[in-house]
Amino acid sequence: MVYLTRLEHFNAAHKLYNAGWTPEKNEQVFGKCANENWHGHNYELYVTVKGQPSPDTGFVFDVKQLSLLIREHVIEKVDHLNLNMDVDFMKGKMCSTENLAIGIWNELKKHLPAGVQLHGIKLYETPRIYVEYFGEV
Repeated sequence: MVYLTRLEHFNAAHKLYNAGWTPEKNEQVFGKCANENWHGHNYELYVTVKGQPSPDTGFVFDVKQLSLLIREHVIEKVDHLNLNMDVDFMKGKMCSTENLAIGIWNELKKHLPAGVQLHGIKLYETPRIYVEYFGEV
């Protein structure tokens, strides 16, 4: 099995806020991330696929095609947008980086061709905070 990773970048705003809690509890749990005026991140998205190299090309998957898929099905839906309000696949979910990684996985998985498997999503929220998701529920 060979693993191929593509790095993409996007900027997005969000707020962590549980509507079932008081503003004080939200502040206690989420701190500045519960700011009513939102806040943003410069996200780094690593998408890793796996498979066997093609005997014709030597590729697991054409990296240009992988980039196009990521851009069409993720970046265009999230870049310079509000994750809570503007992103269809995040509607009704807490917009944590963890849930965003799962949402990105679900968006990409359905668009990969036969023989190419999605292996992992690594999503950096900051240079020191990232999550990884491998499709486990």
